[in-house]
Amino acid sequence: MSAYDLHERAASIVSDAGGELIGRTRLQKVAYLSRLAGFSDEFEFEYRHYGPFSDDLADAMKLATGLKLVTEEERRTDWGGWYSVFTTVQQDGVRNLERANFISAAARIGAIELELAATAAFLFEVEGFGKDGKDDPWEETARRKPEKAGNGRLQKARIAFRKLREIPTPIPLPEIV
Repeated sequence: MSAYDLHERAASIVSDAGGELIGRTRLQKVAYLSRLAGFSDEFEFEYRHYGPFSDDLADAMKLATGLKLVTEEERRTDWGGWYSVFTTVQQDGVRNLERANFISAAARIGAIELELAATAAFLFEVEGFGKDGKDDPWEETARRKPEKAGNGRLQKARIAFRKLREIPTPIPLPEIV
């Protein structure tokens, strides 16, 4: 699929999140977890500083905003940074209720906890952590992201991931102990 063919799939992630999704990082992590759960396989992910990332998804979302399927409003944070708020322009209704339930639940997880959970899942599924004697993916996540894993956030990420596992999906999310 080309980026042009993927723009509608990118926009549907925002739509299935309830019509609004806050943050580019959140978009990437929600898309990765929905792929892992068997809802899509269009976007390929690799590990980057913020965890699983898809260049194809980023390009498809740029095209979706250019074609006015999604609006992107950049807002300033209290500390001076920026974040994006994606909103679907037109609601076509939910195509897959099971997918929408999963995506909206994932989108409601705190941004840092979502990043930690998606990173642990990626390390487990793609890099094999937690398998064949490799270190625990949660411990590896904490090692790679010490500034984010503290203050109980890693535990909150584990709880959030367990709650996502309870949602019916085509492919059950892995049990990451």
